[in-house]
Amino acid sequence: MNRREALFSLGSMAAAGGLASSAKAAELHGVPAQTALSADNMPTPARRGGAFQVLTDDTDRATVKAVFDRLIPSDELGPSASEAGCLEFLDDQLAGDYGSGKALYLEGPLRPENEEAIMGSPQFLSTPRERYNTGLKALEAYAQKTDGAAFSALSPDRIDAILTDLEAGKLDLGKDVNGQAFFELMLQNVREGYLADPMYGGNKDMAGWKMIGFPGARYDYRPYVDRHDQDLSLTPVSIIPSN
Repeated sequence: MNRREALFSLGSMAAAGGLASSAKAAELHGVPAQTALSADNMPTPARRGGAFQVLTDDTDRATVKAVFDRLIPSDELGPSASEAGCLEFLDDQLAGDYGSGKALYLEGPLRPENEEAIMGSPQFLSTPRERYNTGLKALEAYAQKTDGAAFSALSPDRIDAILTDLEAGKLDLGKDVNGQAFFELMLQNVREGYLADPMYGGNKDMAGWKMIGFPGARYDYRPYVDRHDQDLSLTPVSIIPSN
């Protein structure tokens, strides 16, 4: 996988809905940066800072940071995943209902020998929190065994090679980890952290939205409805605007 493609499939869809066709786009000046948002019934941000709640192990945190920053590296288009707060986003999610699998059916029967044929994808009795705990430790153990070094200390090219094999289902992380499914889980979560509203801990300074041209939580587009084929360059708006 091309690293920036980690976002492309999601970002291109969002951008298609938020950007005007601009083969000959004209630049507008004097367009309001944002319209007022109601302060009523504002949701509470998932994270207000402080210590990590789930990713408390330094090695686990370094491993997931290394993975995330190869999937979404820092470049001329924007900050890396960790710079954009994707670790904080993930930690919040794993500490809450998502991490505990509250919305998942986690009872048996589970039949590993034919689960994918029946369900179309792997099925798990473990929660996302448990899958991260097991998967990150398995990645670290693999790196120590094959390279004699911590996963986070490997070269970018070596990490890319491991992730490529993981995505293709060619990497054996032991009987307790479905490597391909774990890669897909991490890819899903880093995308979410990079593109979700900043109130959830990621997408710091709305960097992900700025990169794809997504205007955010604007409720009123009436000033712009008659401005066809023009690049409005709207400043993104979070659900909870920063002070």
